[in-house]
Amino acid sequence: MADIPNGDLLDRIAKDFTDDRDVAMGTMFRSPGLRVGGRIFAFLGHRGELIVKVPGDRVGELIATGRAEQVVMGNRTMREWIELPALGDRTATLTLWRDVAREAHQYVGSLR
Repeated sequence: MADIPNGDLLDRIAKDFTDDRDVAMGTMFRSPGLRVGGRIFAFLGHRGELIVKVPGDRVGELIATGRAEQVVMGNRTMREWIELPALGDRTATLTLWRDVAREAHQYVGSLR
């Protein structure tokens, strides 16, 4: 995924889940992503941002930090989806994205 903006970061995050048989790479809107139990929990947006599904109350907390924005598709605001743009520092981006991807994995995994 090196030719996809921040695809290498998603690859590194995916390695965190190699011991989880329920996690697999997949696609969402033709973008690479991670699935747990067949459901997407994280994927890269077209601008290279990480998009994740987290509980509604967590959405507000992450937006309040200034590091996340709520996902809007068309005219619809997705209440459990946020996007995390890359930070200026790739190491900081990876740290943030890993933490939030773990939260998303746990949340989406619990919905089964």
